[in-house]
Amino acid sequence: MSTSADPLAVLGSLPGVAESVESVRKSVDRVYGHRVMRRRSNEITSEAALRGARGSAALSGADWALEEVRRRSDFSGDDESRTVGAALRLTAEAGQLLSIWRQSPLRVLARLHLVAAGVQDETVGRPRLAGEPVDEPVVELPLPPAREVAGRLEGLSQLIIEGSAAPALVTAAVVHGELLALRPFGSYNGLVARAAERLVLIGSGLDPKSICPAETGHAELGRAAYVAALDGYAAGTPEGMAAWIAHCGKAVELGARESTAVCEALQRGAA
Repeated sequence: MSTSADPLAVLGSLPGVAESVESVRKSVDRVYGHRVMRRRSNEITSEAALRGARGSAALSGADWALEEVRRRSDFSGDDESRTVGAALRLTAEAGQLLSIWRQSPLRVLARLHLVAAGVQDETVGRPRLAGEPVDEPVVELPLPPAREVAGRLEGLSQLIIEGSAAPALVTAAVVHGELLALRPFGSYNGLVARAAERLVLIGSGLDPKSICPAETGHAELGRAAYVAALDGYAAGTPEGMAAWIAHCGKAVELGARESTAVCEALQRGAA
């Protein structure tokens, strides 16, 4: 595929992006090369899922301690509980949708929203219609009209189906940024966007065992930095796009560092 027909590949050539891609690759390879991964990778994957869900929920306003997330079983009591529960369900569901993602990404996004919402009504699992409200307090960007959302979702879907020569980090960052900018659903858009980012990172082969939770890194970098980087993506300038991709790259690196620490703790017998 030529770069003229592959807009994501063009983003890969923006200043600083190649360096971010290389830094992410080294961080991910370092975790996969850890001796604990050879015999206990399932434990690392499970722990990364829990920590990723906690991080994603934190960005959506439910900043619970990891041990609180670990010990709780009821997530229906209040808004924060429901947000944490939604993040946990999405993390568990994402791995089941890999085979469908490349063929029908819109179907997967609908399923992710359904899983996050945890209820069924006429607004769940479909893009919002004109005039329908959106509950996404973290993102303060102007809300695109429903007609624009439909067109851009279709364009994003085509990019995924057709594939790209762009590095996985670039594709994951664009999927994440586009869904956050569009906020296609009435609720849980941030959680869905971060779950979709996870899907790309796993499905691309960059993080096939899902042990480098970018959500953890996004939370560690903080909501202010997250929103500022997203503003750059929404502006659509080369500098803004490059900054968003670099931000997502740093989040993956921090997720890899988190799992490296888990490996080290397991090796010492401390976890």
